[in-house]
Amino acid sequence: MYVILVYDCGEKRVGKMLKLCRKYLNWIQNSVFEGEISEVKLKELSLRAEKIMDLENDSLIIFSSRSEKWLDKQIIGKERSSIDNFL
Repeated sequence: MYVILVYDCGEKRVGKMLKLCRKYLNWIQNSVFEGEISEVKLKELSLRAEKIMDLENDSLIIFSSRSEKWLDKQIIGKERSSIDNFL
């Protein structure tokens, strides 16, 4: 599946969340990630994120789609991190 993940964490937890999300998805902008991920890996990511988060104050939002082809993406301004597919 293809996901877009957005988080909002307290200052003390931002670095840990960034590091965790980079292990699973492609960083595209501050606190925003995207990419292909299996359901199992997404569940793993979610469980690890919950351990980092203060569930009373932080949030994690995951938008999912069957495939990237079902998603229109428009970038205005500078693209923070382009995703290149190369071998």
